[in-house]
Formats: sequence, structure tokens, C-alpha cells
Amino acid sequence: MTDLLDPVRKAAAASPERASRTPAARTARRKALLHWIAVHSLGIAAALFFVLPFVFVVLTSLMSDQQALTRDLTPNTWEWGNYERLFNTPGFLTWWRNTLLYAGLGTVLTVVSSIPVAYALAKFRFRGRKLSLMLVISMMMLPPQVVIIPMYLFWAKQMDLSGTLWPLIIPMAFGDAFSIFLLRQFLRTIPNEYLDAAKVDGCGEFRTLMKVVLPMARPGIAAIALFQFFAAWNDYFGPQIYASENPAAWTLSYGLESFKGAHHTDWNLTMAATVLVMAPVIAVFFFAQKAFVEGVTLTGVKG
Repeated sequence: MTDLLDPVRKAAAASPERASRTPAARTARRKALLHWIAVHSLGIAAALFFVLPFVFVVLTSLMSDQQALTRDLTPNTWEWGNYERLFNTPGFLTWWRNTLLYAGLGTVLTVVSSIPVAYALAKFRFRGRKLSLMLVISMMMLPPQVVIIPMYLFWAKQMDLSGTLWPLIIPMAFGDAFSIFLLRQFLRTIPNEYLDAAKVDGCGEFRTLMKVVLPMARPGIAAIALFQFFAAWNDYFGPQIYASENPAAWTLSYGLESFKGAHHTDWNLTMAATVLVMAPVIAVFFFAQKAFVEGVTLTGVKG
């Protein structure tokens, strides 16, 4: 009897696999795939819109000088030596060091100086608080080109700091209007009950800020740090104004101009340099995107 039932059991066990191979199952899977593509078509198009230019830059950086910017989409020979030639370019490592100094030190100074101001505007009640907030917002709306002439005259003529990056780094020690406003909006989402409990336990304002507020404000701090780092890393206008006369003070964004000659441009090296400029920004955002998105999202919870 058991021998007679074995073929039936085997057929029943194999029936799901057979059913998945039937024309009806294949049609259902095809419809599900087409439905998924239709639903996500806008996202796919947006992803291609942002990814394809980066792919083009990477492929061009691996082409020979003769093939770059031709109709060829892929390299005939993969010229990995372009990156070695790039690092052997005089001044390139210096531009890297200057950019890291500008972006790293500037970010630290901006975060450290913006936190106390944002905390005061978010949690303190004092005369002139609304006026101070309006001044911060007005500074956000003020284009930097409006004040560039008096600022240049001050740093270049009075302080004699032209040809360096210090005129761009030192002002960051006095806060940034956008960072103050963004962090102030985030701090307003922290309930005052936590601060009151800390003060009941004997904490002063500084200790409350360090022990209670800062650990809860990590997403907001990460957001302003990333914004400031990206802005400094990609800054072209500032180094052009203050450091253009001294190649030893150039940053990567401004140093890329030196790859463009009057009669010939090494586009493969230019694209390789562009990849190296973009890579740290992409890596930083990739590892910090969770805190960045959370910090930006929560800033709009309270007005």
C-alpha cells in the first residue's frame, strides 16, 4: 500500500514546482514585474538621471587622451594610470591637504560656535530673542557677493591674509546663520521637561547643554556638519577670491581649473580629478545619510 502511495506523494510534492512553470504562472510573474516597473518608473528615471553623469565621468577618466570626449562610451583600453599621473601632478596633494583643512576645521568651528547660539534661541526667553532670530534669518538671505568687497578689503588690506584660506576659516568660528537656524529648529523638538528635570537635579545651563541636549541633538548636529562640510569642500568662489594668487593655498575645486589649458585640455585627467573630488563627499554622505535625513526631517516638526 505504501508503494502505491509513493508516486502520488511525489506528484503532490512536485506540483508547486510544476505550477510555477505553467503559462499562467509565468504570465502572472510578468504582470507583477511590469506593475513594479510602472509604479517605480519615476524613481528609476530619477536614479538614472543622477547616476549616468557620474558613470560618464568615471568611464571618461579611464580613457586615453585621444579617446576622451569622443563618441565611444567605454574605454578601448582601461587607463588606470591616469590616477597615478594625477597624484604625480605638482600641487595636487597640496590641494587635497588644503581642502581637508578648509572643510574639516571649518566644519568643527561652525558646529562648535553654532550650538550655543541655537540653544539660546530655542530654549531661552530673553528680551530681543525674536529680533535676534530675525537677524539670523536676514543673514541667511544676504548673498555673499554683497559683502565680498568690504570683507576682502578687511582681510587682505587690514589683516594681510590674502593668498591664504584663513579669511574663509576664521569667520566660521563665529557661527553660520543657516546652521544656527537649522539647529534651532531641531532643538525646539526636544521637550522642555528633560531640561527642567536636569535643572532639578542640580545641572546648570552648560551642563544641561552638554549632558542632556547634545546627546539628543546628534541628528541635527550631524545635519549641519554635513551641510557645512559639503559647502566648504565644493566651495569655488571663496578660494578664487582669497587664494587665487597663491597656488600653494588652492583647494581641489579651484585647482581643477589648472587642468584646462589655452589650446588643449586633458579631459581624462580632468575627469579623474573630478572623481577624486566627488568620492569623499559621496562616501561621507553614504555612511552618514541616516543621521542626515533624520536631522533634516525633524527640523520641521515645530515652527
